Amino acid sequence: MTLVLTRSDLEAVLAPGTCLEALRDGFLRARDATITGQRVRTDLPFPGTATALIPGVLPGIEAYTVKVNAKFPGGRPALRGVICLHSGRDGELLALLDSATLTAWRTGLAAALGTYALAGPGDRLGEPLLRLSDTRAGQHFTSLGADEPGKQELSADLLGAALLVVDDRELAAEMGAVAAAGLPATTVDAVLGDVLRGEHPGRVSGESRTVYAPVGLPWQDLALSWVAYLVAGREGIGRRVDLLA
Repeated sequence: MTLVLTRSDLEAVLAPGTCLEALRDGFLRARDATITGQRVRTDLPFPGTATALIPGVLPGIEAYTVKVNAKFPGGRPALRGVICLHSGRDGELLALLDSATLTAWRTGLAAALGTYALAGPGDRLGEPLLRLSDTRAGQHFTSLGADEPGKQELSADLLGAALLVVDDRELAAEMGAVAAAGLPATTVDAVLGDVLRGEHPGRVSGESRTVYAPVGLPWQDLALSWVAYLVAGREGIGRRVDLLA
């Protein structure tokens, strides 16, 4: 049987504190995964794009996710999709989850985690300023929008001058904020997991500019999908269907 979790189901089972802890734990463990997550995007012969994140895997969780999103800017909502949670033992489809809701949660909370790890004590909210000349020493910026070609929030001079932290170095240079600014992967100073593990000091001066510019990784979908699946099963939330019937 497959558990179907809608937007309202997910809002009933997800709690910010629990999800933050799951994401923090994921950042600490993700580098030990033997399979690298992929983010695949393609244009369509329609006014939209399709994106797939595969596979979402984390050491210690015997399951994986496959996420498929449709992004149609003229649609309401513009983002629609589904996350498939599969058993790692036999491939059973454990759950189908609304992707828009889960993506919003993991994107926002991962951004909050990055901001907390890098921002100065008095600067937990960075303003959306784009160029180095618009900023001042000591500010932190979290960028979330550079996930497709042509989308750029932060300029090359700002990224080059700041302590730049990402969620994945290669993806940031391939399709994230680093790519959007036309910069090489060497511009990246650290990945967030290294900062959370204490292997990189992160901000060391109150005068430093810091930037967290994630792309969004498949394991983050798994981390929150697994939380939602366990809580929903325990509390009897969602609807079970037999797709093989």
